[in-house]
Amino acid sequence: MPIVAANGINIAYDEVGDARAPVILLIMGLGTQMIAWPEAFCLAIAQRGFRVVRFDNRDIGLSTKFETATPIDLAAAVARAMAGNSVDAPYTLDDMVADAIGLMDALGIGNAHVVGASMGGMIAQIVAARYANRTRSLTSIMSSSGEPGLPPGKPEAISALLAPRPHPDDRENVIKAGMTILRVIGSPGFPTSEVDLRAKVEQATDRSYYPPGAGRHLLAILASGSRVELLKRIRVPTLVIHGADDPLVPVGGGKDTARHISGAVLKIIPGMGHDLANGLIPILVEAIAAHCLAADAIEIRGSA
Repeated sequence: MPIVAANGINIAYDEVGDARAPVILLIMGLGTQMIAWPEAFCLAIAQRGFRVVRFDNRDIGLSTKFETATPIDLAAAVARAMAGNSVDAPYTLDDMVADAIGLMDALGIGNAHVVGASMGGMIAQIVAARYANRTRSLTSIMSSSGEPGLPPGKPEAISALLAPRPHPDDRENVIKAGMTILRVIGSPGFPTSEVDLRAKVEQATDRSYYPPGAGRHLLAILASGSRVELLKRIRVPTLVIHGADDPLVPVGGGKDTARHISGAVLKIIPGMGHDLANGLIPILVEAIAAHCLAADAIEIRGSA
C-alpha cells in the first residue's frame, strides 16, 4: 500500500486504471477506511475510462493518526452542536479538504472528478466550492448540507454509531460490533449476506482498528457547521446520490444538498441505505461514470 507525505501528514492510497486517464478521487466517510470503496466498484469505474484513486482519510486506516490529540467528550460536543454552540476539535473538515488537495499535488493530479460518501461527501462538497479549478465534477453520495434542522437519523442508527467500541484485543467482539453497525445502517433493498458482511468487517478490522479516529471525525463534522453558503458557490457539474431508505442520513439531507447547488442532478435510489452494498455497485458505477463522462464532454466542447 503506497503512502505519500501530503499536507504535513502521511496518506495511504491506492489506484487502478490508466495513469493517463481522467482521475476520479474517492473520499470515504466517518471512521471508514478507503477499502469501503469496493474493489469491484473501483475496477468497474476504471474500465469506463478513468484512473481511480482512493485513500485513507487522516486518523483512520494506514494514514497518520492523531494520537496525541486532547481526549474528547463526544456527548458534550453533540449537545453543544445541537444547542447551536461552537465545538472545538483537533481538526475540521477544512483540514481534511487540504489533505485531499495535498494528495492530488503529491500524485501530480491537476484536477479530478471528486466523489465522496457520507462525511466524504461533505469533504468533496468543500473541495468543489473552494477548488473549482481542481474539480472536474462533484458526486456527493449519502451526505448532507450540514444545515441545522434537517431530519435526524433514526435513533437505532445513531446509537449504533455512537456505541462504545470493544477493546482491540477482543477481535471477535470487535467484528460482531462492526457487523451490528453495518446491519443497522445497511440497504434493505440490497441486503448483504452474513458471510459477506463478516468478511468485510474482518478485512477492515485486521487492516486497522482505531475507534478514536472515528470520534475525531465526528468532532470535525460538528465543528465545521453548515455548508449551505459554500454549496451555493459550486459551479461544476454535480450529481447527488442518496438512498431513499438511509437510516443514518435521511434522504432529506441529499435533497437539501441538491437544492443549494445550481444545476445539481438528484438521484434517489429506492432500497438504498447508508452503505455501498454489492447489489448497488452496477447502479452506482453507471450513474457516476455517466456523470463524469458527460462533465468531461462539456469541458471538451467548452475548450473547442
